[in-house]
Amino acid sequence: MAATLVFAANVPMTAQGEKGDSIDTLITDTVAYEPHRRFDYFFLEAVRELNASHHDKAYKLLQYCLNLNPNAAEVHFLLTKYYQTQKNDSLALISIAKAAELRPENNSYLELLAMHYISNRKYDEAIAAYEKLYANDKENDEALDLLLKLYQYKKDFANMLKTIKRVEERNGSDEETTLTKVRIYEMMDNPKEALQALKSLAAEHPYDLNYQLMVGNWLMQNNKEKEAYKIFAKALQEEPDNTLAQASMYDYYVAQQEGEKAEAMMEQMLVSSKTDSKTKANLLKQVIQESLSARRDSTELLNLFDKIVKANPKDGDMAEMRLAYMNHIGLPDSVRRAAMKELLAIMPDNAPVRIQLIQERWKAKDWDGIIALSEEAQAYNPEEMAFYYFMGLAHYQKEEKDKALAAFQRGVDEINENSNKDFVSDFYSIMGNILHEKGKKKEAFEAFDSCLQWKPDNLECLNNYAYFLSLTGEQLGKAEQMSYQTVKAEPTNATYLDTYAWILFMQERYAEAQIYIDQALAHDTDTTLSAEVLEHAGDIYAMNGNTEKALEYWQQALHNESTSAMLAEKIRLNKYIKT
Repeated sequence: MAATLVFAANVPMTAQGEKGDSIDTLITDTVAYEPHRRFDYFFLEAVRELNASHHDKAYKLLQYCLNLNPNAAEVHFLLTKYYQTQKNDSLALISIAKAAELRPENNSYLELLAMHYISNRKYDEAIAAYEKLYANDKENDEALDLLLKLYQYKKDFANMLKTIKRVEERNGSDEETTLTKVRIYEMMDNPKEALQALKSLAAEHPYDLNYQLMVGNWLMQNNKEKEAYKIFAKALQEEPDNTLAQASMYDYYVAQQEGEKAEAMMEQMLVSSKTDSKTKANLLKQVIQESLSARRDSTELLNLFDKIVKANPKDGDMAEMRLAYMNHIGLPDSVRRAAMKELLAIMPDNAPVRIQLIQERWKAKDWDGIIALSEEAQAYNPEEMAFYYFMGLAHYQKEEKDKALAAFQRGVDEINENSNKDFVSDFYSIMGNILHEKGKKKEAFEAFDSCLQWKPDNLECLNNYAYFLSLTGEQLGKAEQMSYQTVKAEPTNATYLDTYAWILFMQERYAEAQIYIDQALAHDTDTTLSAEVLEHAGDIYAMNGNTEKALEYWQQALHNESTSAMLAEKIRLNKYIKT
């Protein structure tokens, strides 16, 4: 026996020996063990193999364990786990049922058995398992909860009440359990007991009107309006601002078709500062929907909104809903503007409303107003690029190029991977234009490159970048490619056609340039043709040998107040002069 024990101690803790011994060999070599030691050893090996996902080896070891001890509940439990990995629910159920039968006091087995019964839709068996589980452990609230659901599914109302009683014995009666009882009695068509359960709950909380109101609302739903009214009236007498009491009385008036009283109660709730914003919002949605459906005069609802906002001067939600309604019915800009300002006084960090106000001011070309709104917004929403954008554009419109550039540069500092690509692209595009005007060509071209990285099809940037490059006489190939994108995208845009024609001219492709400058002149929608386009036309025609037509275009350009320094000299010499 001693020699055998030494051999067993040296057996590797795997299902295979060091020399590749199979499971069968390992079993055969250890037959000299006492039976209980052989069982313990192979059961532990099975556990390890199952944990290592070596399912076939684990199964063979477990079968061997069953040969040693057919009544080992732990083996049947582990076989359940094995069958679960094989998605064999029927055998898994048989195994866990056997384990629970052998060890009925083991709650883990019972719980797993009950879960298997439920997944196999064997609800009666699941109920029996959970009842045993609860009998083993009277503190198992989860078992009671699942029993309640199973009995409800079976429509076994008597056992539902029995289960609720056990819950109350353990945790005491509360609102949730009482309401559950009420629902059970209602399903049993026993309104008397349902009402009694609610009255008992209210009696347990004599100083909480909400429980009395629950009784009143139940009476309303069960056609006992007069009794309900007495409860609602008494509650409002004790607490006139009780929102639940007001809502209950409103429902009563509606049910009794007392419209004026219902509207008065609704208005009282909406104006009261005691009514929470969420309740007000829900009530207002209801009022708005009813008003729109009945096509009532919007003035009535607007007057109600004004009362609400006046009575609740710090409630931004109500002011926001009023503005949304104004937008929906299309009130004049002046009225909505006043409402937006009032809302921003309450909620200065409301970016969407501020942007809406800025856009309204944009139509009026109120550049100073836009700048003031944007500057204030940057204190509350420093991460919102739109405010830097509008501020920069407003300064740009005022010819305040340095201030515009500073605003755009501050906005650029807020760029991140989630930024709106259109805003970012326009930021860089306008910055490029301003930098070019200031004679900073290198910085301007860098800004244009950044613009196109964010939005490669920004046509205005492509056009301006291409034209500015052509003025340097450098990178004309790149300039032509960019300009061609704009012409392809908008083939009737006179500005884009003029730029493309000029780049072709700079490449000495005069015949092609004439085709596109003619199209630019034909599609120019201004009543007065651009002096710059006319001068370009003259230059192109001159280099194509048509000096008579060139002179005509140059003279038109001069008449249209051209600022070109060389135009007068071209006319005097009647030829193109390269600047």
